[in-house]
Amino acid sequence: MAASPAVKSGSPMGLFYELWMLAFESHQAICLRTSRLSFGGEAAGTEAQLMITEKVDAAHSAIESLMGGVPPIRIVQRYRSAVRANVSRLSKA
Repeated sequence: MAASPAVKSGSPMGLFYELWMLAFESHQAICLRTSRLSFGGEAAGTEAQLMITEKVDAAHSAIESLMGGVPPIRIVQRYRSAVRANVSRLSKA
């Protein structure tokens, strides 16, 4: 996906845009995951474990990045990439 003009220009609105898109894409992932978890069974257990592992890893990575001076917009973009990958994976199943 191409970056928005606000992101390309380095505008403060770029971070707002990235956060808004993260919220939108996260909602998709939440709906798909909730659906998968609601069916129960082994697939739900596997998904729950994966979800927790991903969240812990993402939090650790974000903290490490912030402490290392990575700009917040880059951290949000990394989160968005992971969320989009989850939406893609969950949409296929």
